[in-house]
Amino acid sequence: MAQSYKSLKQDFVSNLSGGGIWEVNYVTAVAPAAVLLWSALQSRQDFFVKYGPLAFTTDFLLNAGAILAATTIYSSAPTALNTLLVLPAITLYFLPTTWSRTRIKKPSHPVVANGMPDSKRGQNSLGPLPERPFITHYRGSMMVVTCVAILAVDFRVFPRRFAKVETWGTSLMDMGVGSFVFAAGLASARPVLRARAAGKSTSIGASLIAAARHSVPLLLLGLVRLYSVKGLDYAEHVSEYGVHWNFFFTLALLPPFAAIIQTLPQSLSSVHFIALSVTLVYQVVLDATSLKAYVLTAPRDNLLSQNREGVFSFVGYFGIFLVGQAIGLDILPRKNPATITFVSGLGPRHQILTRLLLWSAWFSVLLFLATSYQTFGLQVSRRLANLPYMFWVSAFNCAQLALFCAIETLMFPGLYSAAEISTETRRCRHATSRVLGAFNANGLAIFLLANLLTGLVNLSTDTLQASRARAMVTLLLYTLALATIATTLHTKKISVKL
Repeated sequence: MAQSYKSLKQDFVSNLSGGGIWEVNYVTAVAPAAVLLWSALQSRQDFFVKYGPLAFTTDFLLNAGAILAATTIYSSAPTALNTLLVLPAITLYFLPTTWSRTRIKKPSHPVVANGMPDSKRGQNSLGPLPERPFITHYRGSMMVVTCVAILAVDFRVFPRRFAKVETWGTSLMDMGVGSFVFAAGLASARPVLRARAAGKSTSIGASLIAAARHSVPLLLLGLVRLYSVKGLDYAEHVSEYGVHWNFFFTLALLPPFAAIIQTLPQSLSSVHFIALSVTLVYQVVLDATSLKAYVLTAPRDNLLSQNREGVFSFVGYFGIFLVGQAIGLDILPRKNPATITFVSGLGPRHQILTRLLLWSAWFSVLLFLATSYQTFGLQVSRRLANLPYMFWVSAFNCAQLALFCAIETLMFPGLYSAAEISTETRRCRHATSRVLGAFNANGLAIFLLANLLTGLVNLSTDTLQASRARAMVTLLLYTLALATIATTLHTKKISVKL
């Protein structure tokens, strides 16, 4: 890559100031709006039951194409795109419903008091951790946005206000990084809950060994990215993570630190409290010492200072990961004994929806207090991963989860009324987009593939000079390739564990 072109690429993503929080909300609202239309087609017309080329194309255009459009050609009119998605969904909702094949059939065996047939009570009983289609849709949509943005940011069709800010401010890609970590924390709650349900207690040594199985592949990926970027003289934004650090290293360090938290006594391991405490202490140190100035302005004259952004922002990302895990511990179980009194009288999903709204409101209030000039006057910084950034990411993701949960509750009201796990599983699969399910199932592998394809496109194409039409064709083909590979792997039940 010629030095002059490399400099142009670096300047293209440097010294940016971002956009407003509400614009991020409007643009990302396209994801739940698309799922709403998908859900209306499926719940009212069984449109995706026979999953042929037409169903896949529609699924892709709704749940990946709409996100691509929102971040490019509709970036200045996200409300119009949301309207185009929501209005057909409302129309379909009031049309006559096609009889779904996933409805419960009358049991052919005698049913005992707990609602299970004698012959299958053990093997077909409902487990403590049900499938949650709305979480699959949330994680899948987040992965689609992330994959689209990491390539689209190199084209002029992607607004500069959506790219990562230099130091202070908010943008779509700043939210994307935090949401990736939040979603990882959410998923990490499942094995914790599974171990608790089985009554297992694990030593810190065993926990760290298990965490290492997740961390080592990520460390290797980080090293591969490091050497490929340096070896190919690829354009990089040094102030994002540092000279050698990259996002894979941040992801690799999360599991062992989380494993240490899980080994604390139950009375000491309130994950939400630890998350707030860790990030609050980090913010105090940033403001009360010279750490903030060091991270932002220190000369890069040794290994630590060369990678200061990645090293110190890890504290904030760890706080976000723990918040995600706390939310997972709250909403993943079938029954949550910690449900607050006025919520306990609601149905299971209404309880989850209410708790998510309360979580979002809680973090929104904290964000307001942290950033208001009448209180603390702090600014959001993804580069520092500071306290306001953690509040913003947490409030946003809880709100997104609440939207997806509300859509599922509205469109698939009988999802968890089955007495048998086989029936419930069939209903959950019926209520889950295959494209989003595929992005969720092999998320990290698809993210790695997206990084490889992004590098290939940048090495073979002058993205800065690409016309609007060429950029959109390239991005559409890239997104389609990711969706096709992800869906093929998922259909063939191939799980790529990294």
